[in-house]
This record gives sequence, C-alpha cells and structure tokens, in this order.
Amino acid sequence: MLKQLLARKTDFSDADDPSHGPTLRRTLGPWGITALGIGAVIGTGIFVVTGQAAAEHAGPAVLISFVLAAICSGFTALCYAEFATLIPISGSSYSYAYATLGELVAWFIGWNMVLEYGISASAVAASWTGYFTSLLDHAGIHLPQALTEAPLAFTDGRLVVTGHLMNLPAVAIVLALTALCYVGIRESAGLNVLMVALKVGLIVIVVVAGYRYVDPANWHPFIPANESPGKYGWSGIMRGAAMVFFAYIGFEATSTAAQECKNPQRDLPFGTLVSLVICTVLYLAMAAVLTGLIPYTQLGTSEPVVTAIRSYPQLGWLRLVVEIGALIGLSSVILVMIIAQPRIFMIMSRDGLLPPVFNRIHPRHRTPHINTVITGVGIAVLAAVFPLDLLADLTSMGTLIAFVAVCAGVLILRYTAPQLHRGFRVPWAWVICPAGVLSCLALLGFMAWFNWLLMIVWTVLGLAIYFGYGLRHSRLHRAPAPP
Repeated sequence: MLKQLLARKTDFSDADDPSHGPTLRRTLGPWGITALGIGAVIGTGIFVVTGQAAAEHAGPAVLISFVLAAICSGFTALCYAEFATLIPISGSSYSYAYATLGELVAWFIGWNMVLEYGISASAVAASWTGYFTSLLDHAGIHLPQALTEAPLAFTDGRLVVTGHLMNLPAVAIVLALTALCYVGIRESAGLNVLMVALKVGLIVIVVVAGYRYVDPANWHPFIPANESPGKYGWSGIMRGAAMVFFAYIGFEATSTAAQECKNPQRDLPFGTLVSLVICTVLYLAMAAVLTGLIPYTQLGTSEPVVTAIRSYPQLGWLRLVVEIGALIGLSSVILVMIIAQPRIFMIMSRDGLLPPVFNRIHPRHRTPHINTVITGVGIAVLAAVFPLDLLADLTSMGTLIAFVAVCAGVLILRYTAPQLHRGFRVPWAWVICPAGVLSCLALLGFMAWFNWLLMIVWTVLGLAIYFGYGLRHSRLHRAPAPP
C-alpha cells in the first residue's frame, strides 16, 4: 500500500495520445501565455483585496505586504518555469508533484487546485457584483439587495445567515463565460487578450490621474500601531501579505495551458515570469494611489477604488473608467480560471484518479466540454452563496500548499534526475527553492483558524474520494513497469 501511495509518474508521453480521443489544439504563443497570466492575476486583488487588506490589516504598509507576497510568488514562479520545460503538459503543480513526490501527494495537490481555480473564480465573481451594481447605480438602475448579496456572511470567525437570496450577477457572468470556454481555447484566449489590453490601459489611466490628488499625509503612519494580532503593525503586514497573496495566484494558470502552447518549453517560462513582473508593478502603483487618496480605514468596501474616487468630485469622470475596467479585469480572471480547472480534471482523469467522464474532449470544439460545464456550474453555485473574504482565504491556502510542493519538487528532481535537459534552470536552486518553501509556509501560518478547519474538512473529503476511487483505478498501478 505505501509503495502505491508513493509511486511516481515518470512517463508523460501519453498527454497527447490520440487513443484518448480528440486532443487539445495548440494555438497559444508566448504573448498569448503572458496575457493568460496577466488576465488571471489582475482582477480582484487590484480592485478589491488591496483596499480590504489596507483597511483591516496593514494600513498604507499594504505595499510591504504586496512586496512580500511578490517575493514568495517570485521564488515559486522560477520553479514553475523550470518544471514547465521538463513536463510541458496541462497538469501544472499536480503533474509536477506526481513526478517528484508520489501519487498521494499529487492527489492532495490536485484536490487543492480545485480551491485555487474553482473557488478563486467564485471569489472573483462575488467581487464582480460590487462593481456591476455600482455601474448600474451610476446609470440610475438599482437592483434589489436580496439578489446581489450572498445568503451567508463570514463574521467574527463564523458563518451567519444574511437573509438575502443569492448573488445573481455573479452567477450570470460565470455562466456566460463558461459558455465561451465551452466553444474553444482560441476564442477564449482571443477575448482574454483584448480584455487584458483594455484593463491594463484603464489601470494606468487611474494611477496617472489619481496620483495628482494623492495626499502624503494619508501615508502616515505608514505602519499603524498594532491593535491586535493581525491588525496593523508587523503582524498585520504579514496577515495582509497572506491575504493579498490571493492577488498573485493567477500566474500559475499559465502552466495549465501547456498542451495548447505552440512551443511550451519556450513560451511557458516566458509567460509565467513576464506576467508576474508586470502585475507586481501595477499592484504597487494602485496600492500607493489608493492609500494616498483617502485614509486607509475607509477602503474596506466591496469597491475600494470607486470609494476612493468618490472623495474627489474632480475625478468624477474616472468612476466610469474604474467600473468598466474592474468589470473587464474581473471577467478575464474568471475566464482564465474556467479555462484552467477543467484541464486539471482532464489530466487527473487520464491518470485514472477521476472517472473517465472527466477525460472527454469535444470532437469539434476540441475542449474538455463536460469538465467546463461542471466547473462553471460549481463556480456559479459557490459565488451565489458564499462571501468574498471566506472564498479568498481558502483559495490562498490551497495555492500556498501547491506552491510548497512545486518548490520542493524542483530540488528533488535535481537530485533524482540531474541528467534531464532543462530549457530553463532555477538559479541558485539550493537557495531559491528552500526560500520558496519557507515563505509559503510563513504565509500559511498567518491564516485564521476557521480557514484551517475548512481546509481539514476539504482534505478529508478529498482523501475519501482518492481511497474510494482513485487508488483502485490509478493507471500507474495497472500499467506494466517501464524497462
């Protein structure tokens, strides 16, 4: 039994095996991959989480929180870039863990990636509603609160019933983008490139226009005095870093499109690293402007950018730009997550850890259509019912755990398979990889106890599925041993 749990997959040549049915279409180049990364990263983090992290945890020092989260993500991005040249398939950190840490850990990572992609898309959809209703209010249209708020809220460490029906706009945007992803990667990626170009341009406009009205007095004290664990001071900065880490997770989504890259060994490292650098610069610029426009305590709203702009009548014209930019930005994040999650399910199914239905490719659209529908409906249900803050923290936890496995995996393969050709190598790997592991673990240590409880429940459910189905149907155990 232990040997089975620790068995590693070393042959990934079946990724494009036509015996599985139609294969994915290779249409993405380096800038298409970069756009996927930016599309997945620039969204809720810049339009929502920045304000909440400043108001509730770090104050103006949320800039330090972003830098710490970026450093942690940078260590991991280098590791992803090396793995992408070794295992250029759509399984991302699940496949990387399978090759280095064994089947049980791979399942655990893949199961947590459902949190990373599925639940993160739900969190983004929940925040999309805030800017959508703000845009409608701007036009004189007012939706009933019962249809724009989740029926559950996370207050004082517990879930409470709000009396609302559902977050209907979040459901609508998720289902619309799911239909697009059902049709094809070329159409989805093309729309994503357009949305990325628009939202980056709009963010630059907001930063340039808003900077003229920044009051440096709002940056003092830069690190507010600590009031309680995780609220201001250095503990608040670390808690804020754990929270804004949610903003960076999208760069990993680039690796899930490996089988749709024209040249994955070249394009994936390029897209992963370039998208992370661009997004970090944009995050820091927006955080500096927001905390400079109004006191940080006023930014804890569902649309903090609009909240900051409302304080300056001369920036009234900018509100419409922000609302449109936010809707475009958040939509592109949801789109990329809906692209990524079905491909993880597909790879896990090909390994026998999930039922064969998850492995089906549409004969005409060449997309994992059934997985896409399952993912879209699941995301819509979560976005309709649960609040943003709970979904964001769970997403960060699942991602940090996956990142630990990837950073450790690079070192393991350097030792167990040094002869493998690596198109990209992590520099100073014996320093970078342990630093990536330790920084991810440090951020995990600042998560709330309630999130840990939900993570334990999620893990137990995943292990039940693995031991009930995956272990008995694993192709790795049924295949003959390689010569």
